[in-house]
Amino acid sequence: MKRALDLAAKAAGRTSPNPMVGAVIIKNGRFIAEGYHKKAGGPHAEIEALKKAGKRARGAQMFLNLEPCCHQGRTPPCTDALIKSGIKEVFVGMRDPNPLVAGKGIRQLKKAGVDVHSGLLQKECERLNEAFVKYIQTGTPFVTLKSASSLDGKIATSTGQSQWITGPEARERVHRMRDQVDAILVGAGTVIKDNPRLTTRLKKGKGHNPARVILDTKAEIPLNARVFHHADRDRVVYVTTNKASAVRINRLTGRGVEIQVLSERKGRISLKYLIEIIGKMEVVSVLLEGGSGINASALREGIVDKVVLFLAPMIIGGESAPGMVGGSGIKNLKEALSVKNLTVSTMGSDLMVEGYL
Repeated sequence: MKRALDLAAKAAGRTSPNPMVGAVIIKNGRFIAEGYHKKAGGPHAEIEALKKAGKRARGAQMFLNLEPCCHQGRTPPCTDALIKSGIKEVFVGMRDPNPLVAGKGIRQLKKAGVDVHSGLLQKECERLNEAFVKYIQTGTPFVTLKSASSLDGKIATSTGQSQWITGPEARERVHRMRDQVDAILVGAGTVIKDNPRLTTRLKKGKGHNPARVILDTKAEIPLNARVFHHADRDRVVYVTTNKASAVRINRLTGRGVEIQVLSERKGRISLKYLIEIIGKMEVVSVLLEGGSGINASALREGIVDKVVLFLAPMIIGGESAPGMVGGSGIKNLKEALSVKNLTVSTMGSDLMVEGYL
């Protein structure tokens, strides 16, 4: 099952809106074939492994991190192929939360005489596909808030200097995170201040560029900002209000940028509503890479599922130096958001802290 999980993870960021799945076939205690789902619309992991195994699959065992599908989607049901192959025993890491499956695949295999065992390394399997699980259950993407700060929580100095607080290893990890999500969400402040590209820049040019979702309530981002570059190649979604002029919208549309004009309330766009809209675009996972303002709004509106914080071994100080979460904050400690299941690891000289809200 660990091998199945490793195989599945190879396609991180490539299978959306499908889950990541790996399959391993064992016979008489020996590995004979394996496969994984490489991209949406392509063969599922089970089919990849069965094709490699051929006739050797008869009487063998298969290990899957996710229950096999039993419905006709972009590809035929995997349960039919498993039954036809003569696989005698299947180990499933977790049941598929998709209502079209949700235990039906397991029942279909059992009815055909296949021995099925579920729950092997279940927590690890659920974590691998945590974004898919949320998306399939709610229709909204899994949101990870990423921030880099000093040990005292500052994301910039009082003069606005922020590059680079963290080291190259932490920045490399951020690019790997970008490679594995469907979209990046930022606010106007980040774009105006840093003029980022928001692309994935891994060694040897590997990696895919997630969609860039740009929130610009006041329609103030310069039209030559780098986030709008190559919109004809990479998906760029510009979210604004009726403050955006027809000229602005037409110029961006002509460059391939998708436009979402939303209503505002007290000068703000509801992030909860925006996340619902993003979900309808079949975006399963979102990396929030904004500044203190949008971080505060995201936490206040409850759209954040996970936080990944990079902490540099330095102290910046200063009352006017921005922290990673802005806004008015809380008045009572009982209102503080709890972060659970914390893990801490090192990235070069920096610390990476991960946890769930």
